[in-house]
Amino acid sequence: MRKTWRAGTLTYTTGALVVLFLWLLIGDFSWQMKERGTQPVVQVMLRQFKASDFLTGFMVLSLPAVIGIFLTPIISYRSDRHRSRWGRRIPFLLATAPVTTLSMCGMAFSPIIGTWLHGRMGWGPESLNLTVILVLGIFWTLLDFATVVATALFGALVNDVVPRALIGRFYGLFRVVSLMAGIIFNSLVIGHAEAYYMLILTGVGLLFGLGITVMCLAVKEGEYPAPRVPVPGEKRGFLVAVKAYARDCFSKPYYLWVYAAMGFALLAFGPVNLYAIYARESFGLSLAGYGKYIYIAYGCSLLLAYPLGWMADRFHPLRMAVGTLAVYAVVMAVGYFGIVGPKSFGLVFLLHIVLSGCYFTGAAALGPMLFPKLKFAEFASAGAVLIAIGNILLGLLLGSFLDLLGHDYRYTFGLGAVIALLALGSTLVVYRRFQALGGMQGYVAPE
Repeated sequence: MRKTWRAGTLTYTTGALVVLFLWLLIGDFSWQMKERGTQPVVQVMLRQFKASDFLTGFMVLSLPAVIGIFLTPIISYRSDRHRSRWGRRIPFLLATAPVTTLSMCGMAFSPIIGTWLHGRMGWGPESLNLTVILVLGIFWTLLDFATVVATALFGALVNDVVPRALIGRFYGLFRVVSLMAGIIFNSLVIGHAEAYYMLILTGVGLLFGLGITVMCLAVKEGEYPAPRVPVPGEKRGFLVAVKAYARDCFSKPYYLWVYAAMGFALLAFGPVNLYAIYARESFGLSLAGYGKYIYIAYGCSLLLAYPLGWMADRFHPLRMAVGTLAVYAVVMAVGYFGIVGPKSFGLVFLLHIVLSGCYFTGAAALGPMLFPKLKFAEFASAGAVLIAIGNILLGLLLGSFLDLLGHDYRYTFGLGAVIALLALGSTLVVYRRFQALGGMQGYVAPE
């Protein structure tokens, strides 16, 4: 008898599972090329046009978070309750492809558009850079809307179609693809970002549109239980939906701790991720050298990715998170006190990438493992809203702080250590409560 795996109403043979993984990984590769390539190239453009650290932090971190606070819950709530012949995730994902491609092409040509607009309006030369940044910001905002929708639902699609017993290893493969995209970009592309940002953004945008469209047309969702139908006379509308969402997601202290654990972990990696491309310059590291450290780190992470996914299935993502966060806090503290030049910065930065990658791989299945399956997108969006609030504060306050301190980027490592300790404490609380709810063998997500 052939071995089969189930995910809801979907049943897979080994061959069917390989095909599913292939299509999802094609979509993920195009996704990861966008994720790896867009932010650093846009940051290079912002620096060329004299944007401050505050403005960079606002555009790159805070603005997407503001959009996410309002859009993520709506999309997730609607998607969990949507039923169509295409499924409940794919129709929304498919719509993001052309919007993303259009916005990335717009960013690529924003210096040309901004210069043309500046000339047409007859503004003085001192406002040229600001005009270009404004045009870039408009297309960046459009991209953020599409990215927020896709981010909310890509993980939800994986949760719906991938068998639970294999989800850790599947995220390990996701991480492999992500790292391959990172190696390709940072070994071959990032060094040319200052001169060829137009070509890079256009190419990545077209790749994303093609890859996500192909994935959405090839992957099939299963059948879902019908959503609850309101009884006659029951109140309906936006406010009723908001109350239901808040009651589901925020009424149980256990999930508040889960949100805190996942949120603090993601915020801990934020300071270094956001300003490393500027920090390397202040410590005397060239852009090409910066890219070299990144793809070396990605090579190390590539070797670790699938074993970490296997370990997550074997030992549970919570245990993986605890170990990774403890080591990360120590390394970031050493970085704060010990970075003095390009080599020490490069080493700590390399360890930052490897350790944050260990978390993203080993703990990737935390949501699918801890949240109720049928309302996964709803609960995941609630955590995303809280993370978005944290990103807003982090982007605004850290950018202003660095401007005041004369761009001393050592503080990004110190702040990363502090937030990692908060994440570690929260994760330990979740682990204790997880054990009380049945642990590895008997856990059932409370509803």
